[in-house]
Amino acid sequence: VQLQASGGGLVQAGGSLRLSCAASGGTFSRYTMGWFRQAPGKEREFVAAIRYSSSTHYADSVKGRFTISRDNAKNTVYLQMNNLKPEDTAVYYCAGDRQIILSSLKFPHQYDYWGQGTLVTVSS
Repeated sequence: VQLQASGGGLVQAGGSLRLSCAASGGTFSRYTMGWFRQAPGKEREFVAAIRYSSSTHYADSVKGRFTISRDNAKNTVYLQMNNLKPEDTAVYYCAGDRQIILSSLKFPHQYDYWGQGTLVTVSS
């Protein structure tokens, strides 16, 4: 499975961005898809995930501001980011896997497939 993330950019605090992650080479509808981010000098952290059932899960830091969704017809997962804050600045990665149990969604090492990352910069 190949993943291609896009949509990052520079935005002012309070603004919005939508990230996209296009998948190819697998049965996308069966995959759990996640978004992670990594700020300079920090570990990669969980942002959001959407399971094949379309159930969604979020990090506490983004609840109410970010929305993950998927379009199985387009083999694409999205991350709508609203009310962005400077602390959201990071490289955002999409990830996918077919077999992740609920309790493991937040762990990067549980995902087999990764996109290349897209940079989001939020200015204050």
